[in-house]
Amino acid sequence: MSKLKFLQGVRIMQFNNIYERWKGKHLTAEEAAELLGVHKRTFRRQCRSYESKGANGLYDLRLVKAAHNAASVDEVMDMLTIFETRYHNFTAAHFYDKWLDSHNGTRSYSWVKSRLQEAGLIKKSKLKGKHRKKRPRRPLPGMLIHQDGSTHEWVSDTKWDLIVTMDDATNEIYSAFFVDEEGTWSSMLGVKEVIEQHGLFCSFYTDRGSHYWHTKTAGDKVNKHNLTQFGRALQQLGIEMIPAYSPEARGRSERMFGTLQSRLPKELALANITDMIKANKFLKEEFVPAFNRKFMVTPIEEGSAFVPWLPSNVLLKDILCIQEQRTVNNDNTVSYKNKIFQLPSSVHRCHYAKAKIRVNEYIDGSIAIFHGPRKLAEYDVNGNLKAANGNSICQLKNISA
Repeated sequence: MSKLKFLQGVRIMQFNNIYERWKGKHLTAEEAAELLGVHKRTFRRQCRSYESKGANGLYDLRLVKAAHNAASVDEVMDMLTIFETRYHNFTAAHFYDKWLDSHNGTRSYSWVKSRLQEAGLIKKSKLKGKHRKKRPRRPLPGMLIHQDGSTHEWVSDTKWDLIVTMDDATNEIYSAFFVDEEGTWSSMLGVKEVIEQHGLFCSFYTDRGSHYWHTKTAGDKVNKHNLTQFGRALQQLGIEMIPAYSPEARGRSERMFGTLQSRLPKELALANITDMIKANKFLKEEFVPAFNRKFMVTPIEEGSAFVPWLPSNVLLKDILCIQEQRTVNNDNTVSYKNKIFQLPSSVHRCHYAKAKIRVNEYIDGSIAIFHGPRKLAEYDVNGNLKAANGNSICQLKNISA
């Protein structure tokens, strides 16, 4: 028996009981109407219907008559067929977005979800416990940036790391890309993309991964004095780093990854993408813009905390890189990672023997050597010395040789 029929039956039984007491003069019409929760005139009208038609005269025809905007059987079946044939592993919310955008859907999300549940195509989720303590968002974009990585089977039978850099105030994803393994370079690239697009931000929130922080033991407090290469780069940029000490502390980014892991693999499969280069292009050009339009929120206050990046004598790539200190050998060579780099002659001094220099290693594998703010030489990925015009002019020597 449906819930509607059950309620109608209970209503008729209640009316029959009160009607008999009224007919027996145990209740007045006013008292009977009050017990039924209706007006006296309504009670008398119901009595006339009951006496002439019996129980059928008490049925509320509004409850059994189909609404004027009720969906037809064909409309419901079309929607269910689309879900089963193309989006069978999508969540209700993800499918609803696709149904509106690609299949001209007109119904509400609640209607679509209810029809899918009634057909047994999706299961009802268990009620989640309340989040009893929620950290308020930062009021302005650029005040706090989250970055995290997620290892997941983003395409069939292949696991990649997805690096996401997002804003706390708006949920906007500023940078997202796949790499084979999360590390220093991937983190620097995410920060570089944010600064180039929007400017310098105030603070940076991360987990305690070894490329972000040094810790004595796993799970221990971070050492804010012994910085990693990434920590040193952000200190040079004047950006505060904030460590998270539990997954709950990173709740905002954790929930973001939950949504990404649910939606992104299905979008990649729908686009027949299995290659990382194509996947990164799809992320940048299609998925992230659409994702931001869907999930971005309006900041609490108007304005921005971003500060434009205005390079003067220092390029951004010379900060977001690996920096190591070395001492120049007597023959004006520098040893770095089992290779010897010959310094060219300079008009600024006769030689650099015993001088303290800095080696910058960039994400593409190229090398530059600095003495203070002055760049002494630059080498390509193969170790060839570059001239001022960028052409290679000499070959690197290996220590083993």
